[in-house]
Amino acid sequence: MADVLTKEQRRKNMQAIRSISKLEKIVSKELWNRGIRFRRNVKDLLGKPDLAIKKYKVVIFIDSCFWHNCEIHGRIPATNTDFWKDKFQKNRERDERVNIHYQNSNWYLLRIWEHEFKQDFNAAIDKIVNFIQRAKDKK
Repeated sequence: MADVLTKEQRRKNMQAIRSISKLEKIVSKELWNRGIRFRRNVKDLLGKPDLAIKKYKVVIFIDSCFWHNCEIHGRIPATNTDFWKDKFQKNRERDERVNIHYQNSNWYLLRIWEHEFKQDFNAAIDKIVNFIQRAKDKK
């Protein structure tokens, strides 16, 4: 099915998508308040991790249910389905390449789904804090 928006409307919609989501800002603020120090969206690390602590070789990705096509909540939009199927497939392949890179480089990698924060925000934050603490303990 063809796109129902004009090129100008689609361009405006895509421009509205921010590189740092509201969820990432909230998570970052909570982690900072708990004393965790990190960098966001580190450009010189593969995949531009949402959170990174180079000293402990920790990278954390907060995966959106839409963009990473979560098995529980992900859905393919009704319009332009071929584009979206291809887009989501490429996203999954890129995520896998990034995972392999960090695993082969002995980095601590955590991927956490957006819906984990929606189900229980504090439990998801605790999961991140505990993950970072384990990485620190192994250093």
